[in-house]
Amino acid sequence: MDTAGSKKNLNEEKGKLKQKFASLTDNDLLFEEGKKEEIFGKYEVRLDQTKEDLQKIISSL
Repeated sequence: MDTAGSKKNLNEEKGKLKQKFASLTDNDLLFEEGKKEEIFGKYEVRLDQTKEDLQKIISSL
């Protein structure tokens, strides 16, 4: 598994979400390595969006 590439992709996703949703704080964007599903769960609750909707939003940015 390419952890450097995965980390870059996750950081890009976090940046895009923060641009789209100004209400996200730096604490909202903290995560432990390998817990992408957990962070998406946090975003779902915080932004009142489904995981699928968030993925669509990220890919459209």
